[in-house]
Amino acid sequence: MRQPTRKIWTLALLACLSGCGAQADLKPRAGHSLPKAPLGRTDKPSAAELLTTQVQARPGRNIELETKSQLRADDAFDLPPKD
Repeated sequence: MRQPTRKIWTLALLACLSGCGAQADLKPRAGHSLPKAPLGRTDKPSAAELLTTQVQARPGRNIELETKSQLRADDAFDLPPKD
């Protein structure tokens, strides 16, 4: 009973791994096109440009550590819940 289970898991693993190497350029589906050009831009952005994240969407990480304990500033929006 142990041997058939091992074969099934091996086949399942190979099936999952076979899809990992399939990479191709992204293209719109047949009959569809890329979105219209944004306002103020004359050319349509390519698929690669649309998939690239901008700085506002993914800001840089601040890796500076706090070296000493500091009191937090008063937050005017930190209100208790209403009953």
